[in-house]
Amino acid sequence: MVSGLKTKTLENTLEKNAKIYIAGHRGMVGSAIHRKLKAEGYTNFVVRTSTELDLREQASVREFFSEERPDYVFLAAAKVGGIMANNIYRADFLLENLQIQNNVIDSAHQYGVKKLMFLGSSCIYPKMAPQPLREDYLLTGTLEPTNEPYAIAKIAGIKLCEAYRSQYGSHFISVMPTNLYGPNDNYDLENSHVLPAMIRKFHEAKVEGKPAVQLWGTGSPRREFLHADDLADACYFLMQNYDEPELVNVGTGDDLTIKSLAELIKEVVGYEGEIHWNTDKPDGTPRKLMDVGKLHGLGWQHSTDIGQGIRATYQDFLRKTETYAV
Repeated sequence: MVSGLKTKTLENTLEKNAKIYIAGHRGMVGSAIHRKLKAEGYTNFVVRTSTELDLREQASVREFFSEERPDYVFLAAAKVGGIMANNIYRADFLLENLQIQNNVIDSAHQYGVKKLMFLGSSCIYPKMAPQPLREDYLLTGTLEPTNEPYAIAKIAGIKLCEAYRSQYGSHFISVMPTNLYGPNDNYDLENSHVLPAMIRKFHEAKVEGKPAVQLWGTGSPRREFLHADDLADACYFLMQNYDEPELVNVGTGDDLTIKSLAELIKEVVGYEGEIHWNTDKPDGTPRKLMDVGKLHGLGWQHSTDIGQGIRATYQDFLRKTETYAV
């Protein structure tokens, strides 16, 4: 949602007839951007599934850009996963994300893309950075070890966009979302994030009549959550109103405890059992909140209340229960 602040629309903005390539259009972020742009009246999209175009293959990506010549690119494609996957497949997460980014960003430069948006992650910030996380905290300390390879790849993407802008004048911008949730999320218990994992756990416990659900830690850490549709709205806003080398945080500016999140999801799902906290398991970082002062100053704020967003996300999960059979 755009607030009452007025922002000057840039010359290099999204024309209604522009050809737009959304890399990763079937994922949670890419599909949200696709929905947003269609709702705004855009129709000239070029998309490819990962089987149709392997973004890790430089020659294939070059050929695609040479043939299609997109005007604008949203780079939402990435190899992603939860803490366990990040920690086990460290080489894959570093190498494959570097390949995807390098190939798309360089081809965007080679074939005259007007503007590219690179989407990163809040994990780029140092593990012990002050809260809330400001954009200028990047590279001021060591990273969280478990997802360091993914974070390093994303930092490289930010710096690559900055370098193309500096050397060639490319209109490449970088956006760092906070924790996301929404339609097309991943509900797999082995490699999903905390919010979708909780939705599935409470749903399965409800269906199976389990008396309790066990969750890790104490429930005391605080986390910030942004609905994917709000991120898409922010991306659309920034693609039109922002063209600077510095990255931009996208979040709500508010957080809640994991315990509060669990109680909220429990209520939405309609589970009536108990929650048992396994304090032998780690809590993780005590707090991870984004500073969104820059984004608010540009004139954008989120509009989806977390309760409303979780209710909508649970309905999305229910539509996918055949995939995630209980």
